Formats: sequence, C-alpha cells, structure tokens
Amino acid sequence: MTRHLRAGLVLVLLTAIAACVPFLGSEYAFSFAIQMLVFIVLGYSWNLIGGYAGYTHFGQMSFFGIGAYSGSLLILDAGWHWLPAALAAGGAGALVAIPLGGAMLRLKGPFFAIGMFGLTRVWESFALGFDSITDGGTGLYLPAPESLLNLYCVLAALALFMLAATWLLDNSRLGLKLLAIREDETAAEALGVRTTRLKVGTFIASAIAPAITGSLYATYLSFIDPSTAFAPSMELTTIATVLLGGMGTVLGPLVGATALSVVNELLWSRFPEIYSGLVGLLVILAVLFMPRGIVSLAIKRSWLPVGRGLFRALAARSAFRASTPRVTHV
Repeated sequence: MTRHLRAGLVLVLLTAIAACVPFLGSEYAFSFAIQMLVFIVLGYSWNLIGGYAGYTHFGQMSFFGIGAYSGSLLILDAGWHWLPAALAAGGAGALVAIPLGGAMLRLKGPFFAIGMFGLTRVWESFALGFDSITDGGTGLYLPAPESLLNLYCVLAALALFMLAATWLLDNSRLGLKLLAIREDETAAEALGVRTTRLKVGTFIASAIAPAITGSLYATYLSFIDPSTAFAPSMELTTIATVLLGGMGTVLGPLVGATALSVVNELLWSRFPEIYSGLVGLLVILAVLFMPRGIVSLAIKRSWLPVGRGLFRALAARSAFRASTPRVTHV
C-alpha cells in the first residue's frame, strides 16, 4: 500500500467518523465534538510554526481572540451571518499577522515565546480597555446559532482541511525547508533557503485558522469576553495537544487533541481548580522527557510492533489449525 493511499484511507476514515456524530442525536455529543475540533484546529495551526519551523510560542490565542472579536462585531454591528463573519475574521487574523511576523520573528527561542505571550496579554488589555467597542469585562452577547449541526460541520471541515494541508506540507519541499530552519536556521540560510520570507509566510498561515476558529467558538458560546478570548488555559491546552501527539508530525495534533479532550471531560468537572496546573505540568514533562511526542512515540515504538506481532501470531495459529487434520472420535 502506497503512502498516498494510506493517507487517503486515513482521511476517508476520519471523515466517516466525523459524519457519524450527528446520528448520535445528543447535544452533549455535539458539544464535546465541537470543543475537541476547536483544539484540533488550534493544534494544527500551532504545529505549523511551532512544530515544523521550530518557533514555539505562547501567543496562538492572540489570533484566536482577534478572530473572536472581529467575527462577533461583524455579527452584532453589521448583521452578518456567522459563517461569512468567521471567514472575514480569518482575514483579520492574517492582516494582523503580517506586521507581527516581520517584527516578532526577529526574536528567537525563549525570547520569541515570551514576547508572544506578552503580546497576548496586551491584546487582552485592549479588549478590556476599549469597552465602547468590546463592552470590556461584560463581554459581547451573540445570537444563538440556528443549529449546532451546521457549526459542527464547518469546524469538522476546517479540521480535515488542516489535516490534509499538514500532510501535503509534510510531503513537500516546503516542509523540508521548514524542518531545516527548525534544525539549524543558519545552515538552512547558507544552503539558499529564504528563511525570513518562509518564516513570515508560515506565521501568517498559522494565524488564519485560529482566527476563524475564534469566531466560530464565540458563535458556539453565544458570548465572548477578554478572559475567554485570550484564555491562558486554552493556550496551554493547545500546546499540550501538539507536545502530547508529536511536534512536526501529521497525526500528532489530532491524537493529542483527542486524548486531552477525553482527559478534559474526566478532570474538568471533578477538579476544575487544578486542571490548568495539570495541563501545564504535562507540557513541562513532555518538553523535558518526550520532545517528540508521548502518544506518537508510543504508537511508533510500542503499540504497532505489539499489534503486528499479535496479528502474526493469530494468523499463524489460524494457519496451523487449518493445516492440521481433525481427529474424529468414534
């Protein structure tokens, strides 16, 4: 089976799984799936600049919050439908990322990460301060979507698109150039890679989907305020999904977001006061001990060989039984 065929089968399987959710007929299932899809999209977006280019940061919620407020204001003040408002919010995220990419990507390592984190807090302060536009800490109340099904379908399509785009990037020369920047930016530039242009372009591309998702998330909640739009807990969870699944991998954000969504459902209702601390601890442990991803590393090194060995053992047992003549007792 070729690599392209395997990728196509995985995409078809995930599409079929996503299509089964509406038939569950449960508002809880829709709610759980929508929140999981939000983190899948955020994880894939962060993976572009953090996993492939190697510029890890704590500023993805900047574009999420910008998209949330841009889409919400278009819905409330201009009377737009939530879908075109979300697409316009993606454009707003890209416009903001153009000057930010040129400025912030001059920083490297922890300076870039801390700078992006501080920038997110600046955006949160702006949202609190300009209460004539954003209603400050009171927040904006949006009309409820006509159907969660439509919202779910849009988020599922966006998540599948991000998965397919990541696979194409992973199997392209552009992906190799980004990995070269991640491993040694100076050497990549000496080999002719236009590092500055490529980094800024990737930074802009990684800002579009979070801005769209932020607008869709505000529509889902029918409400948005600064603490929700720029929540540090969502930032940590987004990074944890990529670190848990594997940075710079195709399936890492998907596996990590699915695993953390289940953990979120199990722990948030029982231990909400320590959940963010647990996620932060998970991020630290993943960075220190499993930089390539806990789940993807386990699948690659442990589960697949065990599964193959079990399959071969069962196949050999079946072949042995088929070749052994049966003894009938009279």
